[in-house]
Amino acid sequence: MTFSIAISGKGGTGKTTVSALLVHLLKNYGGQPILGIDSDPNSNLNEALGVDATMSVGKAREMLLKNKDKLGPYQRKEDYFNYLFQSSVEEFDGFDIIIMGNAEGPGCYCYVNNLLRKMVDDLSDKYPLMILDTEAGLEHFSRRTTRDIDILLVVTDPTAKGVLTAKRIQELIKTLNTNIRKAYLVVNRLPPRFVDKVKDLEKTSGLECIAVIPEDPLVQEFDLNGKPIPDLPASSLALKGVTELIKKLEIPEVPKGEISR
Repeated sequence: MTFSIAISGKGGTGKTTVSALLVHLLKNYGGQPILGIDSDPNSNLNEALGVDATMSVGKAREMLLKNKDKLGPYQRKEDYFNYLFQSSVEEFDGFDIIIMGNAEGPGCYCYVNNLLRKMVDDLSDKYPLMILDTEAGLEHFSRRTTRDIDILLVVTDPTAKGVLTAKRIQELIKTLNTNIRKAYLVVNRLPPRFVDKVKDLEKTSGLECIAVIPEDPLVQEFDLNGKPIPDLPASSLALKGVTELIKKLEIPEVPKGEISR
């Protein structure tokens, strides 16, 4: 059974950096590749990880819309999209990755979103661990694209807007039919002088803070220069913070085995 971790929060709080560090530190978990999913149309998880993604679900959608009326009499749209979808699973050292990507053509994402949910459910059973970098904000919750999650990490920075979004996420998941087993607050980019404010952030958001990740000049430098997150040195405060976070997640051990990629 796949153990799933989703990362959510307001845009600009560093959730993709946290997601990339989780994928990097947890790759080859249980001796098997893990699955990283970037469900944000403005995808950049692969860039944060320093890998190229040549195919995306958005591109698969465009190819489906372009060719759906040209399929043979015995080829279903779902089968064709499944082939395209499988082509969008990129394989790397210790992890596979799926990128949502942008769609350029007209039409609604609803059909593809429904297929994506079903196929991710089927595909995720082949992996011991899934890391889901969600779209910024709240819409993915109302669309039910975030569901059946073991742990939801709501990332905020020490700002009123960030913690207000965290509070709204906490309130929203209570009202929707989602199967999120545990939800925690992660305070990111926290300057040392604001450490005593963490309890206030917990109280405002209504979420228990599971980790505090200090402000890290190295992450800012890497972002500025386009360097991948896995190249952060051992001295990185963010790397150390996410390493401590992983220790608190209580991810179950999995037996070693092979995966059919």
